[in-house]
Amino acid sequence: MKYVNCLLVVLFVVLSASGPALAHKVNLFAYAQGGTIFTESYFPDGRAVEGGKVLVYDRNDTLLLEGVTDTQGLFDFEIPEVDDLKIVIDAGMGHKNSFTLKKAEVEAGK
Repeated sequence: MKYVNCLLVVLFVVLSASGPALAHKVNLFAYAQGGTIFTESYFPDGRAVEGGKVLVYDRNDTLLLEGVTDTQGLFDFEIPEVDDLKIVIDAGMGHKNSFTLKKAEVEAGK
């Protein structure tokens, strides 16, 4: 019985600690095709990131461009340069993530 109570306490602590971490998660995917980079951003529950700020950086962390996701969480742009591109989504209130397209992926999508 003592073992079961200890296990329940540990389980409660682990599950309680994981909640806040998921609260600030946002998903971002990107791919290059036909000279354009397409991005998709959404929350873990499937809701689109509407009006999220998208920032695009080169490998030296130089900001190349920025934009805003549409009502479906989509944002696309012409390939600014063939390089590693770090794409960041800022959905507000701590919801932030990044996705890196490697130079080879960008070049293949040109």
